[in-house]
Amino acid sequence: MNGQTMRINLLFPVLNERFRLRKGIEGTVAYVRQNLSIPCRLTILDNGSEDETPEIGKALAKEYEEVSYVRMEERGVGVAFRRGIEQNTCELVGYMDIDLSTDLKYLKKTVEAFAADPELQYVNGSRFSRGSVVKGRKWYRKIISGGLVFLLKSIFHMKATDAVCGFTFLRNDAAQRLVKECSQDNGWFYTIEFLLRAERDNLKIYDMPVEWQEDYNTTVKIPRTIKNYLTRMVKLKKAFREEDRRNAETN
Repeated sequence: MNGQTMRINLLFPVLNERFRLRKGIEGTVAYVRQNLSIPCRLTILDNGSEDETPEIGKALAKEYEEVSYVRMEERGVGVAFRRGIEQNTCELVGYMDIDLSTDLKYLKKTVEAFAADPELQYVNGSRFSRGSVVKGRKWYRKIISGGLVFLLKSIFHMKATDAVCGFTFLRNDAAQRLVKECSQDNGWFYTIEFLLRAERDNLKIYDMPVEWQEDYNTTVKIPRTIKNYLTRMVKLKKAFREEDRRNAETN
């Protein structure tokens, strides 16, 4: 498959994003129209917003032919990411944060990476890879993010340098396969499990350094997120052990 026959679907999970949704979508539309040489879809995945997000999302879908709006009543990034992949028909699919913390120029770099290497299955944006540039990151967030990466490397022997950058893209066949393998976790940890299972399946992954800007208006609840991560790590480690045991018995 060459770069001219690929299409890419950009998934944007959102929850109560009335202040950032229009800016994020319009900025992305402007960028892809000017810089991407392949057809591009933008899918807004609304996780039960209770503000004006639905109205803004529907309006954007009417204004821009590249944009579609999908409403879900169940909340969670995992729900949105899973639904977006299940409904995807493009050759490339992935998700981005609506705040566009990762510089949009990495969309072009991502497409170029897939076009240049037919064996590449997964592009994982990283704030901690050599060559990454991070701006405005608060010290306590650095500690939390670094601690998460440390735990993932210690417990799961993760090879990637980051797991929650908010910039992840895959070939569709790999994405569909991972959806079938992953749990039904609804939160942010689903995206981490996605990466860990990709490594476990020996998919070819590009740990891509990015330029990343901190957004201080994030809706992520840090203490609750950390608690969820720790709980999910324990469950996933047990699941991996059970899978290894069953595989050993069948072999």
